[in-house]
Amino acid sequence: MFNIKDFPPIERRPDGSLYRMDAKQRREALRLIKGLCSYYDSGNCLYLDRGEEVTCPQSISYSVCCKFFRHVLLKDKEGKGLEAAVFQHDALKHCKRCGKAFSSSSNRAKYCESCKAEVQRRQKAEHARKKRAESRKMEPEKG
Repeated sequence: MFNIKDFPPIERRPDGSLYRMDAKQRREALRLIKGLCSYYDSGNCLYLDRGEEVTCPQSISYSVCCKFFRHVLLKDKEGKGLEAAVFQHDALKHCKRCGKAFSSSSNRAKYCESCKAEVQRRQKAEHARKKRAESRKMEPEKG
């Protein structure tokens, strides 16, 4: 289990405000929280629970205010696109196929994780077709 107190503080914008999500990003965040957060229980935060139920602050806020959400859920494979959309506006990349925002360590990436495999499969098939066509042209005529 993670100790939230060991996480670094939540990043803030240059003006000191918290990063904010739009409605679509908040819905995605809520899906991540409900599906992956180990402290989430029926709308309540078990980490903040000290004898009485406390509503999960991240599930009702448009701001990124929970350390666990920021440093664990957004770093997860499913949360990478949301992290890119919320925190990296200047370094934000958009998938050429579906238009979804994604983060990449490479400056050559063109596709998000979900589209990358499909595009590679199609490119490989196209390359193989081209090679077969070239090899047929090169074969000497028999007969």
